[in-house]
Amino acid sequence: MRSVYWGKTCIKFFALCVFFFSSVSLQASVTDRESESLVLWYNQSATQWMEALPLGNGRLGAMVYGDVHTERLALNESTMWSGEEDPEQHKYFGREMMDGLRQMFFSGKLIEGNSIAWDNLVGTPHSFGTHLPVGDLKLDFVYPQGEVIKYQRSLNLKDAVCRVDYEVGGVHYAREYFASNPDGLLVVRLTADTKKSLTFDVSLDLLREAEIKTEGDLLRFSGQALFPMHGKGGVHFEGRIRVLAERGTVEAREGKIGVRNADAVTLLVDVRTDYKNPMYESVCKESIKNASDKSYKELKRNHVADYSRLFDRVDLQFESENSSVLPTDVRRQNALAGKDDPALDALFFQYGRYLTIASSRENSPLPIALQGFFNDNKACTMPWTNDYHLDMNTQQNYWVANVGNLAECNRPLFDYIADLAHYGRKTAEVVYGCKGWTAHTTANVWGYTAPSNCILWGLFPTASSWIATHLWTQYEYTQDKDFLEKEAYPLLKGNAEFLLDFLAEDPNTGYLVTGPSVSPENGFNYKGQYCAASMMPTCDRTLVYEIFSNCIQSSEILGVDHAFADSLRLALEKLPPYKIGQDGGIQEWAEDYDIVNPNHRHTSHLLGFYPFAQYTTGKNPDLAGATRKTMELRLAAEGWEDTEWSRANMICFYARLRDAGKAYESVKILEGELSRDNLMTVSPGGIAGAENDIYAFDGNPGGAAGIAEMLVQQQEGYLELLPCLPRQWESGSFRGFCIRGGAELAVAWRDAVIQTATLKAAAAQTVKIKVPKGKDYRLALNGKKKMAEIADGCWTVALKKGDVLEIR
Repeated sequence: MRSVYWGKTCIKFFALCVFFFSSVSLQASVTDRESESLVLWYNQSATQWMEALPLGNGRLGAMVYGDVHTERLALNESTMWSGEEDPEQHKYFGREMMDGLRQMFFSGKLIEGNSIAWDNLVGTPHSFGTHLPVGDLKLDFVYPQGEVIKYQRSLNLKDAVCRVDYEVGGVHYAREYFASNPDGLLVVRLTADTKKSLTFDVSLDLLREAEIKTEGDLLRFSGQALFPMHGKGGVHFEGRIRVLAERGTVEAREGKIGVRNADAVTLLVDVRTDYKNPMYESVCKESIKNASDKSYKELKRNHVADYSRLFDRVDLQFESENSSVLPTDVRRQNALAGKDDPALDALFFQYGRYLTIASSRENSPLPIALQGFFNDNKACTMPWTNDYHLDMNTQQNYWVANVGNLAECNRPLFDYIADLAHYGRKTAEVVYGCKGWTAHTTANVWGYTAPSNCILWGLFPTASSWIATHLWTQYEYTQDKDFLEKEAYPLLKGNAEFLLDFLAEDPNTGYLVTGPSVSPENGFNYKGQYCAASMMPTCDRTLVYEIFSNCIQSSEILGVDHAFADSLRLALEKLPPYKIGQDGGIQEWAEDYDIVNPNHRHTSHLLGFYPFAQYTTGKNPDLAGATRKTMELRLAAEGWEDTEWSRANMICFYARLRDAGKAYESVKILEGELSRDNLMTVSPGGIAGAENDIYAFDGNPGGAAGIAEMLVQQQEGYLELLPCLPRQWESGSFRGFCIRGGAELAVAWRDAVIQTATLKAAAAQTVKIKVPKGKDYRLALNGKKKMAEIADGCWTVALKKGDVLEIR
């Protein structure tokens, strides 16, 4: 009996071991697969800027080329700006002249009114400036005889480390690069598997005038960021590169540092400016000194721990063949050829989050500019510069931050809005004769809030309102009442004060209207004349409604300013409605004017549909249908200006329309035609005055936000899971997405049917969830069965902070 008993026990033990080790092996393979899916990799070095790989710590960044013989790191620092404060930026106009001009518009004298606006409602920038690239750090290597083999260049989004591996003459060389936020600098590590194999020179190929000095193992450069094309002035800067070699020799030469026969080398790189930082030289010196006292392992450990706490919050997987075994440039070419690659879609989403982390951190001195700080030296040479465009681009730069569980990455944007409000009070008073604060389409780091020097894009005072709505969005996602009280509401109220004072009653209709102002960058035909300015373009109506509604809700939550909130409620009742034009689309202006450029990329009159939800497919199917018509007319127009941000818009619009096929088509166009091999998005040559493709940051986070919008929506007043799921994503999962109301969401599905969903409340709330189709589902609250009635196809469940609601 004992032998039989032990025999059965051994069999059970053996089976248990097989199950355990199989599970461990399976989990390891899943983990490996997830890790591989987050890597951009290539079998060759970059030959141009748009093939290089981006690194950033929220202030300092580099584009890594990975060349074997002459490595280049294109350096950028977010405060490297030309220009200076401009107290003469305004043309005085004031309330009296504004009232007279409005009467011209009300009486139908649009041509005369536009003429006055073109001459008077413009700014006079003298020292506007632009963000500028620093230049290149160069490493020129010497190798033993032999060809280069086994080359690979990669960027792992999991740890934000760029790597280059190759062999020459039987020696294996490895490089690692990262931009550390906790230590505040760029780190490069060079190793070889054979001793004394590292011989190279370190030098600089700067794009700014600078004095270069060498001191032992230190390469220093300093100067001023002057760029007369965009006016006088510029920050002063200091850069330091420390070369720490293990064995071998380090020798300072004129303008370069030579390393000979080293086993391993660590380079520490920092650049600082005097933008709001008068001690910039000593800060730069101290950051290099402090990092020099740490081992490479410690620097890397600090970096990975800091970065991972942000990036690892979210995971997205679409079940598909393992395309990550192919180089990223090959996968993109396959996508261009029409091949579906769901894993590339997930990678593109995470890349949008990665670039947000790289460009905007809680301690970043500035928010993300048009190119972030990954400046290709092209935008700054354009009339529109690498600045802050508040008529779409800056807003879209931050679209993925909240849903992508990166709320703290919004911090520099909020600091910047506070700066706009400070300077924008003078603009409101001098230009409009109004209370409160405002800013216009083009803004810089020097307090420029006046209209641009052309009303076509510049006479857009509700640009300030659009950027200010991000303050309310932050509260919606975080439910941070302290933030709402101390930061968000005061800024929102200041902008609402401007709008309330700016509104005038139209004697022809009785409606309250803004104006004269523009639908950004677009114009219309009036009696055979090109006009840009009118009273109450549709985008103004949207943004006034949004700011007033945000303030009313804030007043109710905080229990303050009841009389002010009542005045906003009265004003809301007198705003004009949305209108559908003769072409079946949403009217862009209060009157049904003929658009001059029907192929234009800007569709600001659709803001009420996305990113806002003033009308929806469920509540306003007629307006939603008109939105689709507007999109179709633009897309079908000859020469449609298909840019990175306008295509990201299309993903979001089609997601809200629940048109999965069209939304996915736009995802592929953005990843293919409007990105390059490093998956960074471009504004194509031939648009907005550009002869060649120019890198633009916004398409990456904008596209990522669109992908999230296809997977989760709330605009109808309830949470809807997988509302716009294309067939290419029929099986998959995500976790860590954030939703309005303050909660994290995880969902897994197979064959387009939800298997499980989990909602973790970060704040007390009552959540309304649309019941998924395809199966019978049960609810569990904190692991226990939860009964909830279904009304109008939705569950309604009250949650306390920390509660976990499961759909099984």
